[in-house]
Amino acid sequence: MSTMNIREFLDKNKTSPYQFMIIGLMFLTVIMDGIDVAIMGFLTPELKRQWGISNLEMAPVLGSALFGLAIGAMIAGPVADKVGRKLVLVCCVFTFGFFTLIGATSETTTSLIIYRFIAGLAMGGVMPQAATLITEYSPARSKSLFITIVFAGFTVGAASGGFIASWMITHYGWQSVLLVCGGMPVVFSLVLAFLLPESMIFMVFKKKPKHKIIAILNRIKPCAANNDTTFELSKNVVQDSNPISVVLSKQYIVGSFCLWLTYFAGLFLVYLLGSWLPTIIEEAGFSLQQAAIIGAVFQLGGPLGSVCMGWFMDRYNPNIVLAVTFSIGAFFLILMSYLSIYYALLLVTVFLVGFCFNGGNTGMNALSSIFFPVSARATGNSWMHGIGRVGAILSAYAGALMLDAGWGLNQVLLFLLIPATMMVVLVMVKKIWYQQPKKTEIPALIGALE
Repeated sequence: MSTMNIREFLDKNKTSPYQFMIIGLMFLTVIMDGIDVAIMGFLTPELKRQWGISNLEMAPVLGSALFGLAIGAMIAGPVADKVGRKLVLVCCVFTFGFFTLIGATSETTTSLIIYRFIAGLAMGGVMPQAATLITEYSPARSKSLFITIVFAGFTVGAASGGFIASWMITHYGWQSVLLVCGGMPVVFSLVLAFLLPESMIFMVFKKKPKHKIIAILNRIKPCAANNDTTFELSKNVVQDSNPISVVLSKQYIVGSFCLWLTYFAGLFLVYLLGSWLPTIIEEAGFSLQQAAIIGAVFQLGGPLGSVCMGWFMDRYNPNIVLAVTFSIGAFFLILMSYLSIYYALLLVTVFLVGFCFNGGNTGMNALSSIFFPVSARATGNSWMHGIGRVGAILSAYAGALMLDAGWGLNQVLLFLLIPATMMVVLVMVKKIWYQQPKKTEIPALIGALE
């Protein structure tokens, strides 16, 4: 009879085609999530025209999904740590697809707000579970890279939604966009149900039937295990059955709050720039076309930054990598404020700001997945997303208040140094705190973070 540690098995062996299939499924899942999160922004002009409504009346439609995302993320994590990552992910993908699809039947803003809120609840559970599954199927040497590559799919999805909407609205009306963008995840949820395995580490932790774990192991590496194989968990796995109590325990509370507040500040910063930068640029004296290009260039920095974050985080201390990245991003915010009259230089600096902060925020998902134990990983990831979404929601109001107060580009950029500095400080606090075993009582975790 042999004993196997699943984590050690994954770390010692090459990444198999089966593992790459799982990563590919997660990439497609995140693309569809990105499409559905962003799709209403592309439908807004047509809905305003057809329904004769104002920006103020349209705002709750756009905001309802974000509120749902924040609440859904907080709920989905603890549930996934109880019943499984796969079940929660499949249900979330099906649900957000279904309520996006039936949104096409809406005739009033009230019904559309309800459908978008419920879709948002489900979307809140998607990305945290994707990050958790990738973490629990990837070798330690490349898990950050895989997470950041997959999460770059969100930007791909958001951009794809624009192309889909621009063509379909013209030919078939706005309802067709919701039918297609909702129908795809509904169908894809069935693909996930059949092809996506549950996390082996989760199944060992929950003492699920051994034959299911053996079947997955043998898909990764033929003849890796048999009925005589027994499975064990890493020594540093927390056995507490309540994931919320683990996340808020003395061992993890400091790191939890550092991660959550960093992500809150990060999403506040990037959503404020993403939502208001074109308007601020236009008011600074540039043309509408130039403002739109600058807004797009800010987003384009994200995917490249995400992949670079993953590569560096797998090779160096991930806390240091993110702290340095956020510091560089803060420097480019300052530089951008001084170069705001030079369009070409503004394009370069805004790309680098997007590279640092969009890419760094993606890296936060990898950092969170590394930090939390298997018993509470989905909860830790999901709560980071939920609290981060609150920052995204507040950024919409903060941007409006700044513009109403007559703030210009320079003032907005200098104000954003506050959340940027918070991000650097909080990541460094987390690193320093977990270098002191007497304070954290989890020295085994430190080795995983170094």
